[in-house]
Amino acid sequence: MFWLELLVVLAALALGARLGGIFLGIAGGLGLAFLVFVFGLAPSAPPIDVMLIITAVIVAASVLQVAGGMDYLVSVAEKILRSNPKYITFLAPMVCYLFTFMAGTGNIAFALLPVIAEVARETGVRPERPMSISVVASQQAITASPVSAAMAALVALLSPLGVGMGQIMLVCVPATLIGCFLGALSVCKRGVELDKDPVYQRRLAAGVIKASESREKVAFVPKKGAKLSVAIFVLGAVLIVLFGTIPSLRPTFMVEGKLVTLSMTHIIEIIMLVVAGVVSLLCKPNIDEVAKSSVFQAGMTGVICIFGLAWMGDTLITAYLPDIKAMTQAFVQDHPWTFAVGLMCVASVVLSQAATTRLLYPLAIALGLSPIALVASWPATGCLYIIPTYATIVAGCAFDSTGTTHIGKYVINHSYLIPGLITTCSSVAIGFAIAQVVL
Repeated sequence: MFWLELLVVLAALALGARLGGIFLGIAGGLGLAFLVFVFGLAPSAPPIDVMLIITAVIVAASVLQVAGGMDYLVSVAEKILRSNPKYITFLAPMVCYLFTFMAGTGNIAFALLPVIAEVARETGVRPERPMSISVVASQQAITASPVSAAMAALVALLSPLGVGMGQIMLVCVPATLIGCFLGALSVCKRGVELDKDPVYQRRLAAGVIKASESREKVAFVPKKGAKLSVAIFVLGAVLIVLFGTIPSLRPTFMVEGKLVTLSMTHIIEIIMLVVAGVVSLLCKPNIDEVAKSSVFQAGMTGVICIFGLAWMGDTLITAYLPDIKAMTQAFVQDHPWTFAVGLMCVASVVLSQAATTRLLYPLAIALGLSPIALVASWPATGCLYIIPTYATIVAGCAFDSTGTTHIGKYVINHSYLIPGLITTCSSVAIGFAIAQVVL
C-alpha cells in the first residue's frame, strides 16, 4: 500500500503546484484526508510549533513593512546601486542578499528588481546579468537570515539535536555568500552587450521602449519612524542570534522539580512579537494595514502550505518509518549529498524554503543523517528557480523592458537556471567543507 499512498502524496503536490499559492496547503489537506479516511493511516501531530514561530516572524516583518521600514531599506539599496553602476552585476546580488538577510523575506526583492533593471540599462549593462543572479541571491539569503520563516522552521527541528542558530549561520552565511559570488561570476559576460542585442534593438526601433536616459531622481522621504523601525527590527535579529549562539543567556525555570532552559522556538516567538509591539507603539504604523500587507499575505500563505503539506508528509512517513529506514538509511548516510538533491527537487515544486524544510527534514533526522549533512544541505532549499513560476522569477522578466531576462522556448532554458544551479551547488559544497569545522 505504501506506493499507492505515496502516489496520493505526489498527486497532491502536483495539484497544489499547478494551482499555486494557498492551494498548496489545501491540496496537502486533501491528500491527508485520503491517507486517513481511505487508507486508514493514523494522522501525525500537525506542525503547530513551526507554524507559530513562523507566524511571529511574519507579524514582525509585516509591521516593519507598514511602518515604512522596507521602503527605507529599498531607498538605501538604490543609493548603493546608483553610486557604483559599473559593478552592478556583482553589487546587485550582494545588495539583494543583504537586504533579504536583514528583512527575512524575499518580498523586498520586488522593490529592488525595477531599480536593478533601470540602473543596468542606463549604464549599458545587459540587465539579464544582474537580474538573474539577484533573484537567485534573494532566495539563497533566506537560508542564512536569522529572521526568516525558513530559519525558524529549521531551528525548531534541529534544536533537539544540539544544533543552534549560531552554528547554522556560521555555515550558511559564508557558504551562500560565496555561492552567490560564483553565480555572479558565471553571468558577468553572459550574452551580447546591450547595444548589440537584437531583441533590445528591435524594441527600440518599434518604439516599444525608449532609449534610456540618465535622469535626476526625486529624493526619497521616508515615513516618520521608518528608520527607527528598521533599527528595532535589526536589534531583535541581533538578540535572536545572541540567544541562539550563547545558550547560557537563555532563561531557566524550575518545572516539576527539573531545571528547564527556554527553547529557541519560544525565544524567537517572544522576541518577534516584542519587536512587532515596540515598532507599533513607537513608530505608529496603521495597524489595520498590517494584515493587508504583501509580506503578511505571502507569509500566511506559506504557513497554510506548511500546515497541509507537512501534516500530510509526516503522516505517511510516520506510518512507514521502520520500512523507510531499512530501505534508505545506509545509502543516505553513505551518500549525504543525495539529501541536497532531494531538497532541490522538492523546493522546485513546493516553491518555499520553509515548506521544503518542514517536509523533508523530519525524515532526514529520522534516518540519522549527520548534523553536518543536515546543515550543509540546507541552501538547496533555495532552489526555487528550476520551474520558472516563482513570483520573483516572473517579476524579473517583467521588469526588464529590454527583453534580455527571459523564459526560453522550452521553458526550462531561462535566464535564471545556470546562475541558480552554480550558486546552489557551490553553496552546498562549501557548506559541507565549513560544517566539518563548525559542527
